[in-house]
Amino acid sequence: MNTSQALEAFSALAHETRLMVFKLLIKEGEQGLSAGIIARQLSVQPSTLTAHLHILRRAGLIQSTRQKQKILYSADISGTRDLLRFLTQECCEGHPEICAELSASVNVC
Repeated sequence: MNTSQALEAFSALAHETRLMVFKLLIKEGEQGLSAGIIARQLSVQPSTLTAHLHILRRAGLIQSTRQKQKILYSADISGTRDLLRFLTQECCEGHPEICAELSASVNVC
């Protein structure tokens, strides 16, 4: 991940609704949720949610898959991992023991 991709991801997450969507989808896991369910759970208008989903998808933080006539949205674990790696790649100036707790918490997933 390069700096401009990281900035796009951070920009996408710098909005309350998008952050709530992302956290919900991270919690939900691989199976994902339809836009209608996301809208209901977060009390967001479906038309507004569509724009937020598009921004998160373009930023590489969520993905969509079609199941028959439904589109399911889920967290893009690879994109999320890339963002976390970008944040921590130069961590601790060669002293990994300083970041051990951070590393352990990231590995919980």
